[in-house]
Amino acid sequence: MFVLTNKPEMGARLYAGLIELATDPERGTDAMQLIQLMAGVLVETYLVFEQPDETMEASFDRLSRMLCCEPVSGPLAASALPPAHIIDCETERGRAAAREFFEEWLDCAFEFHDLILVIVHNIIVSWEEDGQPRAETLRLLVECTKRCMAFEIAAQELCDIVIEKKVASEGWSMGDCIAALSAVSGRRLALSLDTDSCSTFRGADIPEILDQVSYVMTQEAIRLGVPAGSDWRFGLPANDIPINAPVNLISGMEPYCTSFFQAIGQECPYEQAVSCAKAAGRMVAVAAGGALPELEPAIAKPLAMAAMTETYKSVCIEYAIASY
Repeated sequence: MFVLTNKPEMGARLYAGLIELATDPERGTDAMQLIQLMAGVLVETYLVFEQPDETMEASFDRLSRMLCCEPVSGPLAASALPPAHIIDCETERGRAAAREFFEEWLDCAFEFHDLILVIVHNIIVSWEEDGQPRAETLRLLVECTKRCMAFEIAAQELCDIVIEKKVASEGWSMGDCIAALSAVSGRRLALSLDTDSCSTFRGADIPEILDQVSYVMTQEAIRLGVPAGSDWRFGLPANDIPINAPVNLISGMEPYCTSFFQAIGQECPYEQAVSCAKAAGRMVAVAAGGALPELEPAIAKPLAMAAMTETYKSVCIEYAIASY
């Protein structure tokens, strides 16, 4: 084991970096944002190990012992956590911060994880002095961490499933895979809305909630090397074009997604939409990344966006017709 890292200095820098990421000059430090950043850092350390899910549970147990408390039990209020797309965005920022420090770390992964737990412990204890009970903070951290881990596992596993079950066995193209995952995301998003909200959809307007989920997809692709740009919506159908959701691709992919979500206990349709969007973004990166992409980014990106948008529209119109 190496012992060359200046651990106190590294810990102080990581702590300061997380605080800076969660601090606004006018509003001060956003505690919920900092919790999500810490969750992202924790998940990045778990993914280094062979069994990240088991490592996560062991880490929660150890943190509980360090804090001398268990997370608050019982159901969470609907407003206790940010929406799934926000959790994905902020935890990814935490993961990126952790990767920067990993590059400088000269000791083993266990040592780095220990350092992270000490930082998290100190932050939670300091908040209790300001009136925030540590058991409540720990519960929020655990919930954000589990969701971050679920999104990451879903992105990887759904991509593996579509390649193994559809490309290798049924001859799907990479374009089919991108469109299928994007479309399932759009369908799950529409199903997550109540009927009244969905039936107010009109024409080709892109509602904010669709923008939020599509952002998860675009950012995942960009993180993995797809060129950024404004061409994601290039060529989307106009108002007077009939809606053309890829129904056959959805029916071929959705049963696998449903089985996977049941296996990992992800029951919320909105979280499922975010998971599929993240997987679609990763599939875009697989198909359109690198020097010799299988699909040009200018083709793969609008393909993904069109499949998500058209499917969302289709389900919303079904709701509208059914409500009459």
